[in-house]
Amino acid sequence: MCESIRYSMPEEKKRGFLVANVLKDLKTDVKELSARRARLVSKNSRQYFELDSHSGNMVIKDTMDRETLCGQTDPCILYSEIVLENPFQLYRIEVQIEDVNDNSPKFSKKQFLFEIPEQTPRNTRFPLELAQDLDKGENAVQNYTLSPNEHFRLDVQSHSDGSKYAELVLEKPLDREKDPQLFLILSAVDGGLPKRTGTTQIIIDVLDNNDNVPQFSQSLYKIKIPENTQLDTLVTKIEASDKDLGSYAHITYSFSQMTDNVLRLFKLNKNTGELTIAGRIDYEEKSHYEMNIRATDGGGLSTYCKVIVEVEDRNDNAPEVTISSITTPLSEDSPPDTVVALFSVTDQDSGENGRTTCTINTNLPFVLKAIGNNYYQLLTQRPLDREKASEYNITITATDQGSPRLTSTRIINVHISDVNDNPPVFQMSSYEMHLWENNIPGLLIGSVCAIDLDMEQNAKVTYSLLPGKVGDVSTSSYISINSETGNLYVLRSLDYEQIKEFQATVSASDSGSPPLSSEVNVRVLIVDENDNAPFILYPLQNSTSPSNDLVPWGAEAGYLVTKVVAVDRDSGQNSWLSYELLKATEPGLFTVGAQNGEVKTMRPVNKRDAFKQKLIVVVRDHGHPFQSTSATLSILLVEGFSDPYMKIIEIPKDEAVEEEDRSLTMYLIICLAAISFIFLVSLVVFIGIKIQKHRKMIEDYNSAPNFPAGSNFQDNPVDSSTGPPSQAYNYEVCLAGGSLNSEFRFLRPLFPVFSVEPPNPQVNPRNLTGCSQELLSHSGENQLTSEARASVSEDSAPRSGGPGCTVNQATGAIVNSGQNDWLSYQ
Repeated sequence: MCESIRYSMPEEKKRGFLVANVLKDLKTDVKELSARRARLVSKNSRQYFELDSHSGNMVIKDTMDRETLCGQTDPCILYSEIVLENPFQLYRIEVQIEDVNDNSPKFSKKQFLFEIPEQTPRNTRFPLELAQDLDKGENAVQNYTLSPNEHFRLDVQSHSDGSKYAELVLEKPLDREKDPQLFLILSAVDGGLPKRTGTTQIIIDVLDNNDNVPQFSQSLYKIKIPENTQLDTLVTKIEASDKDLGSYAHITYSFSQMTDNVLRLFKLNKNTGELTIAGRIDYEEKSHYEMNIRATDGGGLSTYCKVIVEVEDRNDNAPEVTISSITTPLSEDSPPDTVVALFSVTDQDSGENGRTTCTINTNLPFVLKAIGNNYYQLLTQRPLDREKASEYNITITATDQGSPRLTSTRIINVHISDVNDNPPVFQMSSYEMHLWENNIPGLLIGSVCAIDLDMEQNAKVTYSLLPGKVGDVSTSSYISINSETGNLYVLRSLDYEQIKEFQATVSASDSGSPPLSSEVNVRVLIVDENDNAPFILYPLQNSTSPSNDLVPWGAEAGYLVTKVVAVDRDSGQNSWLSYELLKATEPGLFTVGAQNGEVKTMRPVNKRDAFKQKLIVVVRDHGHPFQSTSATLSILLVEGFSDPYMKIIEIPKDEAVEEEDRSLTMYLIICLAAISFIFLVSLVVFIGIKIQKHRKMIEDYNSAPNFPAGSNFQDNPVDSSTGPPSQAYNYEVCLAGGSLNSEFRFLRPLFPVFSVEPPNPQVNPRNLTGCSQELLSHSGENQLTSEARASVSEDSAPRSGGPGCTVNQATGAIVNSGQNDWLSYQ
């Protein structure tokens, strides 16, 4: 608060009139005045002045009439405030409106009648009606003049408040018979430049002699009444008496020298002298009234008394809140004790009725601070948070101390401006998205969303991928993100069998200054499609190894023949495999386990069953649509299995399956190695003997019977019904005499046994020698089936003598050529 600055100006000036330049009084310049957002705030209901912040001139907005603004109040002062910000400063501006002589004196009537008895004593005084002049001071009525006459003179005097009044003084007795009526001109003159004058006519009727003047019981009446007293309320009763009789004793009462304002507020009964209320009495408008009351008898004699009415204040005015300055919007990072608003509270009542207190609504981050002279500051009390409350409606309540107490309210709306104090927050702590494999590049796989509680630019979120690796490849080569929407797109086609999932880190940044950001982890799971057919691990479905299995005659139902092992590169339901026997030489002989692929006998094997059994097993997965692969099995029904192989069926089911699974890989490797070794050895021996016995083999070819071809060895990983036919291979193996009983018979259960075609009916088993007899010794003489008999030459030499066995290359027949027995297989 700074000291008051007072200016003055005459009334009736036109709009734009320069009252003063405030730069010197404010001790500032034009640049600072504009920078500190100087503004003029009126304390009245109407803005009478305006301030030009570019020049510092304070000018009037419209013509002002002092009498209209202030009435009879003197001095007439209009109050305003100049508010400067950064820092807050308040200057109280008082503009005194100087009166100009723009109003002429006026009398309430154009004529005044006086009835004066003749022979009235000299120097008798007759008070005259006051002239009303709306101007004040020197411009008000300063003198009265009376037209020249021989009976009266004019005596001008002053009231205690300085106002002038005039009295007629009788200097020469009246003579009704000579002058029954006199006409005088009373003039009221003000002190303005130029002077203004108002006139009225005084008519004096000379009456007959009335020698007794009415007398009041008291010359001064003092009464106190409360403001807002109801109409027609009796204030007091004026009483006067006259000792005359008749009409001279009849007294009437009237106001003397009263202003229009008093005549509007009070009413006097001319017959009874009762003074009553005629208008609204307002203490704030005027607290003191003086009235002269005249009592006149029937003879025209009058006397006067004074009535003083004191108005007592009542609490009839509520406090008024005037906002001088307010800061809105208010930054949410404003520190405590920041000035939000400056305002004042006034009450037109007096005493306790004019004392006020001021409060604001609770639970707000603001506090009031009184700074004297009924001024208050609204300050921030604690930190603000726009995200919790973006604006506040602060209700200022002003209450006086009167009885009853009166209250008024004023609501201040304060907006909170945003600062970037909230980082973007993702709606989820982490994201998990699913993507089908074999996708189309550029496919939308999902989106992330972050919310920023700030507003406008501070809440604008952009998304980006942080650097990362998926294996040895950058994450950005797998997915991309839309910086505005947060949509994630896959950039390449993915294969579940190569990558099942990967992770990326997404950053969300706002556009504030400085920007804030947050991160979230996105996990992309590749969903498997049924894009891989089952693959047969065992038995091998290729041309490098036979896939024959042996089943002894007499095997009981449930005998485990072999097991089809398959895998599927897919996962879940797409990798669940089921096995089904699609085709069999004898459908009722074998069955395949739907879940484990075990091939077992459904009934006992007898000699009526075909020697060579061919099975086609279909392996299907459970995908949609499903995929399948078939495996072709060749099973030979034979006699004379070695005990170690037969013992396999005696192992409990669960243990056998488990043991077979563990040793399957090892068996396959051993079998492949053994077969390859035997094949190479046999090939070398065969080539050597072939060269030595070439001529003998030609002779045997001409005499030896044909040896039928054996069974075909098929190795095909696809369905035999749709794939190409199996390719046949011829193997020629030479074994030393007696070796079949030892090494070959021991190895026979571990790898596929070669089947042979039915024998030539001309061959006599008894003539077989060497390796031929050794082979037949396992099944018994003359007990080979039609599909398993070997064709041996009748011209074979004894096992112990001769050059051994030779093979006819054209027919495949075995010829006894010495100690070595030759077998040919196709």
